[in-house]
Amino acid sequence: MQRFFLVMAILMANILTMSAAKKSATVIDRIEPTDWFVGMKNPSVQLMVYGKGIRDAEAVTTDYHGVTIDSLVRLDSPNYLLVYLNVKDAQPGTMTLKFEVKNEKGKVKSFAVPYVLKQREMEGKKRKGFDISDVLYMLMPDRFAQGAGHNPQVKGMRAYKEDRTQPSLRHGGDLNGIREHLDYFKELGVTALWLTPVLENDSPDDERGFSTYHGYATTNYYRVDPRFGTNEDYRRLCDEAHAKGLKVVMDMIFNHSGFEHPWTLDIPTKDWLNLPQWLKESKGTSKADGTSFLQTSYKLTPVMDPYASKVDMKETTEGWFVPTMPDLNQHNPHLMRYLIQNSKWWIETVGIDGIRMDTYPYAYADAMAQWMKEIDEEYPNFNTVGETWVTEPAYTASWQKDSKLSKNNSYLKTVMDFSFYDKLNQAKHEETDPWFAGLNRLYNSFVYDYLYPNPKSVMAFIDNHDTDRFLGNGKDSLALKQALALLLTVQRIPQLYYGTEILMNGTKEVTDGNVRKDFPGGFPGDDHNAFTPEGRTKAEQQMFQWTSRLLHWRQGNKLITKGSMTQFIPCNGIYVIARQYKGKTALTILNGTTKSAKMEVKRYAEVIGSTKRAKDILTGRYYDLSSDFALKPRQSLVLEF
Repeated sequence: MQRFFLVMAILMANILTMSAAKKSATVIDRIEPTDWFVGMKNPSVQLMVYGKGIRDAEAVTTDYHGVTIDSLVRLDSPNYLLVYLNVKDAQPGTMTLKFEVKNEKGKVKSFAVPYVLKQREMEGKKRKGFDISDVLYMLMPDRFAQGAGHNPQVKGMRAYKEDRTQPSLRHGGDLNGIREHLDYFKELGVTALWLTPVLENDSPDDERGFSTYHGYATTNYYRVDPRFGTNEDYRRLCDEAHAKGLKVVMDMIFNHSGFEHPWTLDIPTKDWLNLPQWLKESKGTSKADGTSFLQTSYKLTPVMDPYASKVDMKETTEGWFVPTMPDLNQHNPHLMRYLIQNSKWWIETVGIDGIRMDTYPYAYADAMAQWMKEIDEEYPNFNTVGETWVTEPAYTASWQKDSKLSKNNSYLKTVMDFSFYDKLNQAKHEETDPWFAGLNRLYNSFVYDYLYPNPKSVMAFIDNHDTDRFLGNGKDSLALKQALALLLTVQRIPQLYYGTEILMNGTKEVTDGNVRKDFPGGFPGDDHNAFTPEGRTKAEQQMFQWTSRLLHWRQGNKLITKGSMTQFIPCNGIYVIARQYKGKTALTILNGTTKSAKMEVKRYAEVIGSTKRAKDILTGRYYDLSSDFALKPRQSLVLEF
C-alpha cells in the first residue's frame, strides 16, 4: 500500500507540472519504434519521441526521398512529441530527421537524428500463425532453464535478486536456456512455444518479497528484459526454433503496463491512463490519499451483459488490475496506434508466429477490434489468441471473429476454452454418472460448439500459470492421461503447461510461485535432470513417453486437423469421441469411473462400421471391435483404424 500512495503522489506531481514546465535544453532520449519497415499496407508511422522539452520543437523535417511528415502531435507533457510519417514511397535506408528547437534565449537551433527504414523479410501474407495442427507448450522463461553465461545481477536494473529458494522472486531462467533445450521440445512432440512475456519489467522487488519475474508489468515495449537476454537473443531463439520446425508465440499485454514505465512516471496526456477523475481534473487542491483509486472487479461478464450497469462496466474496463499495473486507456488514439505498431514491429523484427493477448476483455473491445482488424489485414494467415476467462461457452464464443452473438466483430481468431478447463478439473474428482457428473461435464460443454464461428480455432488447456496444476499436490497419472487424451484428440488447438509431461504439480494456495516451479535440470546445480531419460524418475519417464507418443501421433494427422467429430453421451461411465476423415477413424475412449466398465461395442456401430480390429496408439495393443471388452478404472484408449 505504501508503494501505491507513492504511485499516486508521482502521478499528481507529473500532472501538475505538465502545463508549468519551463523551457530547458532539449535532448532526445529515444524514439519508438526504434526503426521501421517499408512496404507495409498501412504506410503511416507514428514516432514517439522522448526528450526533455521535445514537445515544443518548432519543426521536424526530412529530405529522405519518399518520406513525408504528415503531422506533429504535441501532448500534455513537455517531454513527448509524436511525429507521424508517411513512408509509402520510401526505400530501405537511413533517413535523417531534423529537429528545430528554441533554447532558453529563444534562439532556434537544429539537430539531426538518424532513423532506419528496413526491408521486410517477407510479405505479411506469407507469415503463417499457429492453428489446430499445432500443440502450444507454455513456459515461463524465468522458471524453465538458465543458459550458459547467465548474469545474475544486471547493472542498471532496479533492485532485485535471484533466489531460487523463494517462489516469488526471480530464479534466473533466460532465453538462451530455452534455446539450448529446443531438442527437448522436438523429442516431446510439441510444435509451438508460448513464452510468458519477455519484455523489460524493470520493477524492484517489493517489501513482501515479490518480483515481476512473471513478465506482466512491461516497462519498455521495445526491449527484451536484460535478465532474459537481448533482442538479438530473442531473434536467435526464434530463428533456431523455426529451423527445428517449432513456432514461437509472444505474450503481449495491452490492458496495462508496469508502474515503472515512463508513461506512469511522466504521463504523456491526462487520458493516457485510466486515472481517477479527481486526479485528471485536479488543479493542486486534491491529495493523493488513494480514496478514489479504481480497482478492477475482475468480473468480465459486464462486457457482454445486455443489462450491464455503467459502474460495473467501468470497473471492468477502467479499473487497475493491481495497484502496481496502471490501466492503459486504449480509447486514446495515439496510445492505441503505439500498441498496434508495437505488435507489428515484433512480428517483423524477430519473426514471431503468433500472439497471446493477456487480459483481453479488460481492455476496450472496440479498440482491440481495431488492432485485430489491422493485424488480419497485414498478416491474413497470422493468429492471435485472447485470454477470455469466463467458463461459459456462450461468453467465449461471443469474442471469436465473426460471431453472431456480439453486435460488433472482434476480429479475434482464437479464444481460450475456459469451459473445457473448468469442467475437466471438476470431472477428475467425480464418478461419471448417467446424467451430469464426471465426464458428462465435458460432453455438455462440447454441445455448445455450435455457438463458435470456428470451433477448430478455439484453444483448450488443462492448466496454466494462473491455475493450480492439474495434478494439484498429487501424482494421479490416470486422471492426467485422461485429460491429455481428451485435450489432444478433440477439435481444439491444445496448450500444454511446462512440466505436465513429467508430472510437475503444485497449487496456488500459498503463492502463485508454487505452480511456477523450476523445470528440473534447467539450472546449474540441479541434481535432478528431467531433460534426459536417464535423469527422469521411472514415473516421470513413463509419463513423458506416453505423452510424447500421443503428441507425435497427432502431428500432421488429418484426422485431427480436418476430421469430423462425433461425441457420444457417456454410457456406463464411458465417454467416447470419434474423429473421422476419408475412411479413417480414431476413437478416444475414457472410463470416467474408479471401477471396471464394459465397452458395449454395438452402441458405437455408426463410427465403427464393419471394422473388427483397432490399435491403441498409446500402448500398441490391438482390440477386437466385434465384441464388448472391459476397461480398467480410469483407463484411456485412443484406437485407430
